[in-house]
Amino acid sequence: MFFIRGNNRSDEPRINERIRVREIRVVGDDGEQFGVMSTRDALALAAEKELDLVEISPNATPPVCKIMNYGKFKYEKTKKDKENKKKQKNVVVKEIRIKPHIDEHDKDTKISQIEKFIAKEHKVKVSLRLTGRERLHAESAIKVLDEFASHFEEIATVEKKYGKEQVQKFILLSPKK
Repeated sequence: MFFIRGNNRSDEPRINERIRVREIRVVGDDGEQFGVMSTRDALALAAEKELDLVEISPNATPPVCKIMNYGKFKYEKTKKDKENKKKQKNVVVKEIRIKPHIDEHDKDTKISQIEKFIAKEHKVKVSLRLTGRERLHAESAIKVLDEFASHFEEIATVEKKYGKEQVQKFILLSPKK
């Protein structure tokens, strides 16, 4: 049976008594440098100011700790993370599968689907799988993919193109800005 003592999360900095190093470099809450001192003295200094001692850079020699209000620091960090998450843009990749011997009407249907996806600013992967004897005539399949790529030159850019030795050949279209 294992017992976990305290909060041993690696993504959170160590604070106050969790700092288990003899000497640390201490920075004040206003950016003032206190220099290298023992952990016990730094804890006393933080307690005197009624603040926390937070390990900022644990890999430095000696580790750097800052005297600050840890609750306020943590709150502002989560607030900043939420704001960054709102600004983040998710990239959606839609896949359209085609055959090397595609009929004109089917080709028009696929083209209209791709145009809708690009209008919504999604990336589109047009993939073409070769089976059996189609692998011997890969150049005809490449012509079909090139036709799709040339059709969307004005509204999309071709990010990736098919590989020569791959069984499944594809192009990745991304909308132009």
